[in-house]
Amino acid sequence: MLSSVMIYSESPETFAVFPYDWHYDCEKLSDIGDSDVALPLLNYSPSSQNQRVAGYDVGGDEQPRVFSTDDLLDSTSMGALIDAAYRQIFFHAFKWDREPFLESQLRNGQITVRDFIRGLLLSKTFYNSFYEKNNNYRFVEHCVARVLGRQVYSEREKIAWSIVVATKGIQGFVDELLDSDEYLKNFGFGTVPYQLRRVLASRAEGEIPTNVRLPRYEEYYRSILGFPQAIWQTQVRRFVPQDKKPTEGNPQLFLDMARKIQPMSTAPARVTTADINIATKVPYRRVAS
Repeated sequence: MLSSVMIYSESPETFAVFPYDWHYDCEKLSDIGDSDVALPLLNYSPSSQNQRVAGYDVGGDEQPRVFSTDDLLDSTSMGALIDAAYRQIFFHAFKWDREPFLESQLRNGQITVRDFIRGLLLSKTFYNSFYEKNNNYRFVEHCVARVLGRQVYSEREKIAWSIVVATKGIQGFVDELLDSDEYLKNFGFGTVPYQLRRVLASRAEGEIPTNVRLPRYEEYYRSILGFPQAIWQTQVRRFVPQDKKPTEGNPQLFLDMARKIQPMSTAPARVTTADINIATKVPYRRVAS
């Protein structure tokens, strides 16, 4: 008797159906590996985003600076390129997070910029800062934004890449991104990835930078780590130094109490000119006859 088995992925919308003979020996099922039972990848359609449209932008301060090995003039330029790669992938270039072995290989021409980016994505720093602190869907958003220089097209693309993470692991997912035609077309082997078409001449404001739009830590982990939060107050509090605070007996301490005192005086009556009899009220002098 033939039936079917549904194997679900992380998303309830994605599953694979396989024919299964219930009379088959159950012990044989344990021998089925990932290569025999692989979830098919979802197809997703690209949306009309700015990076897919050829632009005629004029270079300026608002345009991103492109770091490439084709434009290197000296060792200082190579250092600036390496720092740009750290900022693109890690958002920082702290000394204890750097990869000196990869830097040495890149400086000596043993690896390309694309290989250097692959090493940063597979490093312990990126694993601890992004993979462990986010779910697979948000991890996919980070990698697509930092490697391909754009946002994910849709939820369907996010689910498709998350299946790659679940089936091939982080290394397989990184290889899929760096070996894609989109990456090779936009950045090739010697250019550091950057956010594509962030600023457009027809818009007053550009798109939000990736590091601002996607913080490293998810909201759940930010609450655990106790990150500072902005608490807005309706009342503005002012800081008064200790030497400027009023001492005991200072009249300033009684100003608030004095302002609250309401005098019991009667308000003067309002009188208009219509209520005054000019003929009787205004004195005049009689002229003697």
